[in-house]
Amino acid sequence: MKIHKISAEHLSIERIGEIVYGGYKIELSDDAHKRIVDCREYLDRKIAESTTPIYGVTTGFGSLCNVSIGSDYLAQLQINLMMSHACGTGDRVPNDIVKIMLLLKIQSLSYGFSGCKLVTVNRLIDFFNNEIYPVVYMQGSLGASGDLVPLAHLSLPLVGLGEVEHKGMVMSGAEVLQKFDWQPIKLASKEGLALLNGTQNMGAFAVWALLQSIRLSDWADKIAAMSLDAYYGLTAPFTDAVHQVRPHKGQIVTAARMRELLEGSQIIEKPKTYVQDPYSFRCIPQVHGTVKDTIEYVRSVVDVEVNSATDNPTVCPDEDIIISAGNFHGEPIAMPMDFLAIAMCELANISERRIYKLVSGTRGLPSFLVANPGVNSGFMIPQYTAASIVSLNKSLATPSSVDSIPSSQGQEDHVSMGANAAIKLYKVVLNTERVLAIELFNAAQALDFRRPLRSSEIIETIHNNYRKVVPFIVDDEVMYPHIAHSIDFLRK
Repeated sequence: MKIHKISAEHLSIERIGEIVYGGYKIELSDDAHKRIVDCREYLDRKIAESTTPIYGVTTGFGSLCNVSIGSDYLAQLQINLMMSHACGTGDRVPNDIVKIMLLLKIQSLSYGFSGCKLVTVNRLIDFFNNEIYPVVYMQGSLGASGDLVPLAHLSLPLVGLGEVEHKGMVMSGAEVLQKFDWQPIKLASKEGLALLNGTQNMGAFAVWALLQSIRLSDWADKIAAMSLDAYYGLTAPFTDAVHQVRPHKGQIVTAARMRELLEGSQIIEKPKTYVQDPYSFRCIPQVHGTVKDTIEYVRSVVDVEVNSATDNPTVCPDEDIIISAGNFHGEPIAMPMDFLAIAMCELANISERRIYKLVSGTRGLPSFLVANPGVNSGFMIPQYTAASIVSLNKSLATPSSVDSIPSSQGQEDHVSMGANAAIKLYKVVLNTERVLAIELFNAAQALDFRRPLRSSEIIETIHNNYRKVVPFIVDDEVMYPHIAHSIDFLRK
């Protein structure tokens, strides 16, 4: 059994992917165990000793921060918080993103700045290890006072409320506790706030989107190379000297990648009479490269976020302070998520333009990529589908982080809308995958019209593997299953 130890060691985006999708179980390291226990013991002492209010511990929440709570009601305060804040609606958050959310919440609590009890953190670990996915809804978070709404839904099953999905069945929080013979967690002071404050919903979407974007960026280069070869494109624009005079890292890397992907192609070596390709082919390094640079920037920001404590107040035993501040605010990742959505939107935009060129009946390719156009519409309509998707993406790429609507009677008067940025990014990434799958569908068809000439070994290998799941289209047939299979192919 593969085990990952939760510790203060750096947790990379790639490692999160390995843990979540690689069948890992998790457990606390000795140092994480100690930090959690020490922080809780410190907080209990401070509550017992303090004569001054501690936000969210001995006071109400939000604009109710000036309402003092008696010691007999501190535990009830926390469960009331959880129940009242579970106001999610809309579609469910996919289970794999919920699993990332659980991991990020456990990681954040493990630093010992949150005041959670050890038993509470371990129950979250139990959920992760037993593939128990709390039912969390996409809509409801402002991305500023933490992801209050989705994290409330994530936490409800700890106390026997809410719902979970386990082995494909949705059941109540009480039922899943009974199934595993677990007692409901009895929340102590500050625990509800520690569970609900934080950016783990936004962070989970951001991690998922990064993992997918890295994969799709790689595929975009491969598919573009196949399209360019099938279009009788030129490789001169990928010459290294061109890019060294404008040395953006992603641009240089993409040009080198295109040269590598097309090395040895008989089609590329065939003499051409024209001197330029359309921008969607000629400017692949400039566009795909910018996407790579954007991914790397967003990765650097999200990397910091997932290795942080983001709830409020921050409990610092070593400094002997409990400070109410704003580490829950989603602005640090809201804007980067908007940025990544724009980048992936562009990856889809340029892909659709190459699709259009492939079906245009130019450079010796038949109209709509069928031998007998007229009686056959061929690949006419897949381009329509791609155009529809990229148009939607353009709407979705409008930044969420520029908006703010005050809440909690004006106490929370500037919010990030980072959760909305996360939802939009999620949709844009899935849409971009669909467009790239349609381009591959077209590019493979176009390449077959260049026979007997062969492309490079890399491109021919991709083409041969693709042909095992999607056939060459001779005459019109139902197309949507082929698009679905193309999407599945990109996920292998």
